Amino acid sequence: MTRVPARSSLLAATLFCLGASCAQAAPGDIMLPVPVVTLYPGDVITDSHLIDRAFRQAMRVSVDNRLALVGKVARRTLLPGQPIPINAVDDPKIVRRGVPTQVVFRESEMVITGIVEPLQSASVNEMVKARNPDTGLTVVGVVQADGTIRVGGE
Repeated sequence: MTRVPARSSLLAATLFCLGASCAQAAPGDIMLPVPVVTLYPGDVITDSHLIDRAFRQAMRVSVDNRLALVGKVARRTLLPGQPIPINAVDDPKIVRRGVPTQVVFRESEMVITGIVEPLQSASVNEMVKARNPDTGLTVVGVVQADGTIRVGGE
């Protein structure tokens, strides 16, 4: 029979507890979602990246709802087993600064489209400034789910 060093078995037990929900919540404990693996800036968070872990004190600046994290993007490195601060995640940026994007002006039956270069990155429903590369004119619009920028009109 091979004996496993105590340090290795402690590590194995810790990893097992992170993978399975072995943390028993005591009265007064709060369950918070934590990453299972290291997440780097720009990584999109999925449900498989998260587990719930019990903490003795309420972490008021940490995200306490697992569903609030799924689909978000890490703004900084998130370590396994550690609570996720509210300011460490953000909505994914649909429009990227400097990447040509379609702009749409719609009023009644009339639709005018063109190409602009956003002056900043933005998420869905955020206001963004963009420059027409041909005329130099700057417009302000709202980022749509399809990646276009809606200006004026309806």
